[in-house]
Amino acid sequence: MARQPSKNTGAPSGKTGAKARKKLAGVAAIAVLAGLNAPAAVGFAGQTYHQYKISRPAYQAAYGSWAPVDIPRAYRTNAIHAALLHSGKVLIVAGSGNEQRKFDKGSFDTVLWDPRNNTFKKIPTPDDFFCSGHAQLPDGRLLVAGGTARYEQLDGEVRRAGGGMRVKNENPDKDVVLKKGTVFRSPAGVEYVSRFDVTVPRARRDQTVTYDRAGVMRPWRTTVTAGEARVFVEATEKGPRSVTGGQAQYAIVGLRGEDAANTYGLSEKITLDKQDFQGIRAAYEFDPRAERYVPVDPMDKARWYPTLVGLDDGRVLAVSGLDDVGTIDPGDNEIYDPRTKKWTPGPKRYFPTYPALFLTQGGKLFYPASNAGYGPADQGRDAGLWDLGTNTFQKVPGLRDADETETSASLLLPPAQDQKVMILGGGGVGESKRSTPRTAVVDLKKDNPVFEDGPDLPQGTRYLNSVIMPDDTVFTTNGSRDYRGRSASNILKAQFYDPKSNTFREAASPTVGRNYHSEALLLPDGRVVTFGSDPLFDDQRNTKLGHFEQRMEIYTPPALHRNGKNRPALGKGPDTLDPDGRATFTTGHPERVAQARLMRPSAVTHTTDVEQRSIALEVTKAGNSVTVTAPKDSTLVPPGWYMLFVTDAQGTPSEAKWVRVP
Repeated sequence: MARQPSKNTGAPSGKTGAKARKKLAGVAAIAVLAGLNAPAAVGFAGQTYHQYKISRPAYQAAYGSWAPVDIPRAYRTNAIHAALLHSGKVLIVAGSGNEQRKFDKGSFDTVLWDPRNNTFKKIPTPDDFFCSGHAQLPDGRLLVAGGTARYEQLDGEVRRAGGGMRVKNENPDKDVVLKKGTVFRSPAGVEYVSRFDVTVPRARRDQTVTYDRAGVMRPWRTTVTAGEARVFVEATEKGPRSVTGGQAQYAIVGLRGEDAANTYGLSEKITLDKQDFQGIRAAYEFDPRAERYVPVDPMDKARWYPTLVGLDDGRVLAVSGLDDVGTIDPGDNEIYDPRTKKWTPGPKRYFPTYPALFLTQGGKLFYPASNAGYGPADQGRDAGLWDLGTNTFQKVPGLRDADETETSASLLLPPAQDQKVMILGGGGVGESKRSTPRTAVVDLKKDNPVFEDGPDLPQGTRYLNSVIMPDDTVFTTNGSRDYRGRSASNILKAQFYDPKSNTFREAASPTVGRNYHSEALLLPDGRVVTFGSDPLFDDQRNTKLGHFEQRMEIYTPPALHRNGKNRPALGKGPDTLDPDGRATFTTGHPERVAQARLMRPSAVTHTTDVEQRSIALEVTKAGNSVTVTAPKDSTLVPPGWYMLFVTDAQGTPSEAKWVRVP
């Protein structure tokens, strides 16, 4: 940890010097008092004036305003994930919240917040969803998959050797279930304990036909291929005696007879090296009506730090993550079908953890190279279009500071019909101090899309939160210059990006700094809420360990200060678009409706929000009603619940109506 050297000053010596010292001491005392008091007075006066200035209606009409959320102590939590539900409530998921003591106790948090009434409710949380993935489903449920099976242990902290154990099952008649705590014994008598339950599938029996040289069929040949699963094991004894780099066959203590003969372990590398976080296979749907988690079939692969992205047919693709032994997934992606509640293999492709993947018109996924962390610097860092059908990847060039895309923000710019994706800020791989102010935009409608530079952010920024607004601007806020806010590098700034002019304009500054593990999302009333932050240190010298930020702030945009009491409004209407993509709503002032947008609700974590998108709607007016029509293209408008906003000519949004796209 860096420490600042102290400074010494000299003084006159001798008799004359004594008088000078006495006089100097008096002057110094006055100077010290002035030095102590003046900045405080100036600071207090400056702060008082600043508070006065930002509270003025004219200021708020130009820049917006921030206000804290009153959270009862019992409901304060470490907001790792946040998702807006079609009930209008926000699901705030912490799991163990990056606190190992909570993990060790099995204490996992989820809080459901109702922003309209500012009420809170604790939700029983069945697994540790810390660093899971999530996606909106067509019926309005939220799919949550993956999370934490084990916290990391750094180099020097590991006392018991650990690693992967491949478990073989040569019995073709039944699966074998080994519970957490199963003991594996080496030929030398060294024992290792499994840390998780594991189901080892039955062996596969294959029969083939062969023919002799005369063409006569010979008897069937039967081959048995052992079923296999992998589980993390840890030595029962501390120290280096349990370290092994070679493969050996391990007996499973407690198995008898045929089970013992057919089921055994094969060690992988078991060491005292750093042990990374490990993922879980569990998957759940959160039901907004019952307000509870409902278990569904688990994933085939354990995942920690995965991305879940909705596809045009309502299924969800799970990508990347650390597995059950802490190794980054090599590309064994899988797809969840909400109709069957089951997972099937998806196209194989490697990405670093929490990759940002956006569904584009036509069904391809675009990867702007934004990601949130684990993976080597030379793999999976190129931006490009991924065709799931052919499993091909078309690289997209032109990105400046291409080695600083980790912890960057990215989004499908509004309206989605324009098919432009923006990347904002980011930093070097891992704990790098480097960060970039770079923004860039790519037009995916072009035959050979290339990134083009956008306007720079005010400074290099990691962990920037970016939210699409109903008036087609993008609100960006917070972040830090350095990794996890090191050296007091939080950025207390906010701005709007205008895609039409390709420019930023200033917004009111937040009062709470936010970096790693922070989120922001659009509320149905047109405001933006920000959560979380997990700084590495709490001071500029990096000597005090950081504390998780549990305060929440709400930003009210300028338009709601200018016209909030006279905003456009929609009355009665359907909650589902008809087969032609239309819905008609009553309104007292149809002439005030200038445009309409369908906005998909967010599911955000680690600066990654692949759900949010805004679709421009056709607007027709008749009498005291407004009819909106959405494009009939599920790759542009995936099935699910959306917020329907209308705005006036000044960009003032209505409160949202919830509408389902079947």
